[in-house]
Amino acid sequence: MAKDFNNPVVVDGYDDHIRKLIPSYEMIHLQVHALLKTYAPSDAKILVVGCGTGYELKYLAEQFPNWTFTAIDPAPNMIEKAQQYIADSGLSNQVQFVLGDTSILSGLNETFDVALAILVSHFVPIQQKGQFFKDIENSLSKSGLCLSYELTQISNPQQLETLKILALKTGLSEKQAEAMANRIDQDFALISVDEMKNLYQQAGFSTIETFAQVLNYYGFIGFKH
Repeated sequence: MAKDFNNPVVVDGYDDHIRKLIPSYEMIHLQVHALLKTYAPSDAKILVVGCGTGYELKYLAEQFPNWTFTAIDPAPNMIEKAQQYIADSGLSNQVQFVLGDTSILSGLNETFDVALAILVSHFVPIQQKGQFFKDIENSLSKSGLCLSYELTQISNPQQLETLKILALKTGLSEKQAEAMANRIDQDFALISVDEMKNLYQQAGFSTIETFAQVLNYYGFIGFKH
């Protein structure tokens, strides 16, 4: 069974654990920041898909005080924690929260300049990934773009062993790294880099590029036009 992101124990330990689990976690956000500063308009409307505990939201809202954010997440406990985090940071005027997955986007009657799906789509079942990206594409303005970052398909035991070694170096215990390796097929629905690019294309993005790689983790950017 995949990890339950509505479990209070998972929610409370998420921010600490993810920094150990995901290599170069802080660098991901720095790269996203740089891309947003390059491509997004000065008064951007940003969609954050899978807002988690709100770390990404707080960082971006502080960096871009003229921007507004719509944050969605299907886990009530996650979105509640994010709302409190944003409120405590005095940033509530920039952020609206919506409980739900991407299927709720069509009902928002709003278009966005950029969609962010950071460390999200690798949890979406393979047969639902196409609709996930199509929902996002439909919610974007004509010149909109989507940034995602995710774990991609692991092709051989050596790749998995390398991920374990890196996770140990970034802070996981031996037991945690072993559990991660043993559960990877249960916790993630992984596809190849080429399959990910095809999903973007099928969703309606005209240009797809990669902007980062750490072992099997890749960043993708899709432009509508």
